[in-house]
Formats: sequence, structure tokens, C-alpha cells
Amino acid sequence: MTQLTVRRLLIDLKTPPARHWCGGDAFRTALFNALSMSFPVGEQFFIDSVRQGVSQLPADRRADFDDEVRGFVGQEATHRHVHAQFNAHLVAQGLVNHWEPRAQRRLKRLEGIDVRAWLGLTAATEHFTAILAEYVLEREAPLAGCEPRLRDLWQWHAAEESEHRSTAFDLYRALGGSEHWRRRLFWMTTLYFTADLARQTVNNLWHDGSWWRPSTWLSAWRHTLGREGFVRCTFASWRAYLRADFHPTQGRADAGVQWLAAHADIAPAVRAAAG
Repeated sequence: MTQLTVRRLLIDLKTPPARHWCGGDAFRTALFNALSMSFPVGEQFFIDSVRQGVSQLPADRRADFDDEVRGFVGQEATHRHVHAQFNAHLVAQGLVNHWEPRAQRRLKRLEGIDVRAWLGLTAATEHFTAILAEYVLEREAPLAGCEPRLRDLWQWHAAEESEHRSTAFDLYRALGGSEHWRRRLFWMTTLYFTADLARQTVNNLWHDGSWWRPSTWLSAWRHTLGREGFVRCTFASWRAYLRADFHPTQGRADAGVQWLAAHADIAPAVRAAAG
């Protein structure tokens, strides 16, 4: 099992961010703002999924996961809290979070469904956040020119997403989740996640007044489909999830481990779950 450390993030979350806090780039700012808007409801769903999942394991298997799940819940609860504070500044800037209520309506439809579906959706979404983490931690471009405290926020979050990328996946398998449904849920997650991210990003640009500027869409092309864009740089990692022999630990975690080790002063441990 993976040892997961719960940490505090010691950065200034009270000072409002600049409108285009990500290097003055309207598109990158709108994209990261959209992701942040999804986190409070998404992180709560992940927490609920793994808690329900571990509760349904046989007693002799539950002990294998208890410590890891406590660490997972602690990390995700911290992410939820931090991004809720950040999102309050976005509301004050006039942005409107359409993603969260849309996600809440979808999640309402999952009530009463087999917990393996919850875990399969969680594992699939955690794969998206893990490959986004690789992208953010291994390259300068995504957060180039970013406010230092917000760069720290996103890199801290990315490092911990990389760290707990296996928890929901391993629980899904421990409960007998099938490979067919694992892939099917991944395709569903891909459809909804990318559509929701695109819709909220465009909506943010609309409210920001930057949607019509050519520089906005030039940045969008460069950072999504360009040579160093997200789609090109993460496609191989995205596709790997569809392999029969896939496991999240096959991903690249070194950058996250190094970041956490180098920034223990701003992300100190609250507690560590025993391995």
C-alpha cells in the first residue's frame, strides 16, 4: 500500500489574485480557474467513493487499505478546502461556476448505484489529474509567469495528486471491478471531463471579457494542441489507461516527490499514514 502524508499549505490565500494571475495569459488563467471550480465537488465525490469502497471490503482485507484511505481523505479534504478559498476570489471577480451544479446533478443520479461504479469514475478522473500533474510539474510553460504563491498552490496540488493516484484504482480492483467497466467508465469520464473543462473555460473567458481577443485563442492553440500543449504531451499517458496491464504506478512520479521534498517549508506534514 502507498504511504500518504497529509500536509498543510502555508501560502497567502486571503489576498485576491490578479485577474490574469497566470503570467498575464487570459486563456491559461481561465483554464486553471475552471479546474479549480470543479475541485470542491469532485474531491468530495472522491472521498465518498473511497470511504464507501473500503467499508465494503471483507474485514481481513480492509486493514490493508485503512491507513492509505485515511491519507487519501486527508489530502483530498485539504485540496477541497484550499480551492474553495481560491474559488471565492473568482466569484468576487464576477466568474460563474456552472461546472459544480452540473456535476452535482450528475452525481445525484449515482445514488444507490454499485460502489464499484463510483470507484471506477474516481480512478478514471484521478488518472486525468495525475497526467495533468505530470504536465504541470515537468514543464515550465503551463505556469510560466504565474504569481509565485499560486504556482506553489498548483504544484503542491499536482504533487499530491501524483502521490495518491493509485488508491481508488486499487480499491476498484480489490472489490472485483471488471476491466470492461474500467475502460468504459474511463471513456465516459474523458467525454464529460473534457467537455466540462472546455465549457467552463470558455464561460470564464466570456465573463472575463477576453474571449474575443486573438491572443486568447492563439494561447489556447499553443497550450492545448501546440508542440508543448497539453493534448500532445499527455496523449500517450492518457491512452495507457486503456491497456490491460495498466497500473497508475507506471506513471511518472519523480517530479512530485522532488517538489514535496524541496518545499516542506510551505507544505509541512500534518500526519503520515503508516505504510
